[in-house]
Amino acid sequence: MRRVGLAIFRAMTAIAAASDRQPATAWLGYGALLVLGAVLYVLTSQYPADMPFWMPWEFSWPEFLATALTLAWFFRGLSRVDEKPPLWRSASFVIGVLSLYIVLQTHIDYYAQHMFFVHRWAHFVLHHAGPFLIAMGAGGPVLYAGTPGFFKPVMGVRPVRALMNFLQHPAIAPVLFVGLLYFWLIPSIHTVVMLDRPLYDLMNWTMALNGIMFWALVLDPRPKPPARLSPLMRGLMILLIELPQMVLGAILSLSMTDYYPVYKICGRALDFSALSDMHYGGLIIWLPGTLTSFAAMIVVLVNMRLNEEKAEHENASA
Repeated sequence: MRRVGLAIFRAMTAIAAASDRQPATAWLGYGALLVLGAVLYVLTSQYPADMPFWMPWEFSWPEFLATALTLAWFFRGLSRVDEKPPLWRSASFVIGVLSLYIVLQTHIDYYAQHMFFVHRWAHFVLHHAGPFLIAMGAGGPVLYAGTPGFFKPVMGVRPVRALMNFLQHPAIAPVLFVGLLYFWLIPSIHTVVMLDRPLYDLMNWTMALNGIMFWALVLDPRPKPPARLSPLMRGLMILLIELPQMVLGAILSLSMTDYYPVYKICGRALDFSALSDMHYGGLIIWLPGTLTSFAAMIVVLVNMRLNEEKAEHENASA
């Protein structure tokens, strides 16, 4: 399996390197992505009932292009950086990006719109599992190296940097992480969102982007500095998000009141009672969310120890 993974990554980096030597090839690649997206759009809009499970339920250009360009620029960056990341980090990044695409652009999205517990699984991937894997991949330098030159200035402009610094501030990040989870599950708001496609897309985007920013901040493998947070602050942030998630999950999994009748309005895709659907959804918030926090704490402790050992080795060599 390791050899197969190495072969795939070497093939992708070789293609990316070829596109660097021949700029026209890169533009042909962008054109091919647009053609592929157009084909998916036509097929899913004209023949939705005939599409297999792994095809988009409702095609989204932003979600398709965000996934395709991120992966393309990541593999392009792998061919450019001098110090290649470990294979497991690259695989983690790619799997994390693909996991976001899978819950948004396959028929899973249909079930997420018609079953509360599937919706909670999808948001667990968008807010926890997928961003967690992306953060573990630590692919920022590789992705930046593969980003086209004309796009890099946009990433470094002062308003963008100021916004990122604000959203990732230690006092803001955990509040925003938990706040979005609670906000989108306020029954009255959730009902409106599930019946309005633009708001539904906004909800998914905010959850995914917030998850990526939060876990990238907490799981940064570097010591402080250059990382923004010390291990102690990271551990505190993990604890701050854990308890509110447990409380929300417990409320939804133990309550005998159906807070989300919108799934009855839309029609449930599976033969579940309203309370069973909500209870399972609450358990997903409660248990996998808590386990993700435990895993994050372990990663923080391991990174702290590795950084200490590296510093000790450098001091001994000096």
